[in-house]
Amino acid sequence: MNFLVDAQLPRRMAAWLVTAGCDARHTLDLPDGNRTTDEQINDVADREQRVVVSKDADFVDGHLLRGRPAKLLLISTGNISNRHLETLVVPLIPDIVREFQTHSFLELGLAGIVVRG
Repeated sequence: MNFLVDAQLPRRMAAWLVTAGCDARHTLDLPDGNRTTDEQINDVADREQRVVVSKDADFVDGHLLRGRPAKLLLISTGNISNRHLETLVVPLIPDIVREFQTHSFLELGLAGIVVRG
């Protein structure tokens, strides 16, 4: 499974996904870095068949209204430490990958994964 991690999430989140056997990039790895626009992120995600991982509600609107990005993992934990985020995300990566086999929109909050679409 391929992921593209958005700017407001730590770069090391991509490393957590890679360690779990996924292919992952962070917006810092793109030519415009963290100044990459949402439209450019959608273009990369579509071209490379990546799940966009973001805290940005604008991606929810785009996914629901226009189907872009095609797959979205919304992180809705609020402001937590990167260490707390890691302890939440890493054990759930296999479940996230499995759920994206049949779903296009997942939300990850403090209580776990919720399938949204």
